[in-house]
Amino acid sequence: MKNTIQQIFHSSKFVVGFCIFAAILLTVIFYPIFVPNPPLAILGQGTFFPPGVYVSAFDSVNSATKYTLNLDDAEANRIANRLSNDDRVAMKEWLIKDGVSEADIDINDTASLLAIWEKNYDPAKKVPGMIYAQTKYYQRLNTSLSGLLSTEPLVLATKDQAGTLTQSAQIAATDYVNVNQVANVRWLPLGTDNFGRDVLTELVKATGVSLQIGLVAGIIATLIGLLMGLVAGYVGGWLDDFIMFITNLFTVIPSFVLLILISFSIGQDKRGAVTIATVIGLTSWVWTARAVRSQVISLRNRDHVNLSKLSGHSTFYILLTDILPYIASYVIMALILQISSAILAEASLSILGLGPRTTDVPTLGLMMNWAMIYQAHILGKWWAYFPVLLVIALITFSMNLMNTGLDQVFNPALRD
Repeated sequence: MKNTIQQIFHSSKFVVGFCIFAAILLTVIFYPIFVPNPPLAILGQGTFFPPGVYVSAFDSVNSATKYTLNLDDAEANRIANRLSNDDRVAMKEWLIKDGVSEADIDINDTASLLAIWEKNYDPAKKVPGMIYAQTKYYQRLNTSLSGLLSTEPLVLATKDQAGTLTQSAQIAATDYVNVNQVANVRWLPLGTDNFGRDVLTELVKATGVSLQIGLVAGIIATLIGLLMGLVAGYVGGWLDDFIMFITNLFTVIPSFVLLILISFSIGQDKRGAVTIATVIGLTSWVWTARAVRSQVISLRNRDHVNLSKLSGHSTFYILLTDILPYIASYVIMALILQISSAILAEASLSILGLGPRTTDVPTLGLMMNWAMIYQAHILGKWWAYFPVLLVIALITFSMNLMNTGLDQVFNPALRD
């Protein structure tokens, strides 16, 4: 046993894969500890904010107003952060479709543009040729424009012992912010998503949930495949034919298509993370069962197995003590691949809108789904989707490296 462990950790591929996976896992575990109050929804402006430093100040109605810290031109940057050039062009397009003359629209004149927008824009109005995502974008943009040109100062408030907010200081719209005097300054290294939520915090939480889904689905699929393969390979006869018949049925029907049909039939309100993991596990055990069966067939006539039969041991005892230890390494490798496949399956389902319910917990797939729905890839908001792709790639890459390293250790044909 000791020699086997030494061989495993002498495999460079396994060590590299293990280190990558361990780094991801440790980040998921310790991030909430070192950041006990993560800014999951620090902005709440309903738009993508790029990576940077943000400060939160509370106004007189206790709603949070956020803006980027910048030392060049406070007023110009405050307006630009809430109304970019792309937003101005989009507003012009909407107004033209609504019937406003293009000559009357000057996107460089903020006051004039906002006046025309406030006069003509109606969130309930349906503009011909506009898709749902665009309609939601304009609604969020309209919300973020509230009080854009206001010169009233922002009020910094603190809670007293009774929990009541009381004014502690004021920040004028044109003032620079001394970050040493503001307690809730946040550095957002990955910016925010379309809901104004911190991408880094959401990514860490989503990675943890996706790993849980992968682990539950991988254990379910491996246990079912192991049980089916052991029974079919050792007992044989009509039981083997029946199990292989069921296995062939699942093989003929693509597992992902079956996964889509089952997820769709469950319904959005009932699709939790555990439910999705269970469905993935119940539809992905086939190749494990076939592989285990082939391994057991090669073992069932070995001398030690025949000796155990002559000793009068039960079938369960023989499978548990005389066969399972010989395929344990293969089962571990199958489990690693099942976990990796389950994470990819959940991401694929969520991108199609069939993953866990969006009101429950975030997953890596759901983050991709949100980025796609709100056109982050079209708008060039790379921070909303690229880190998610990178984490998914690192998880699957690390697990495949670990599997390859284990295969080199346990498979004599692959040893140097």
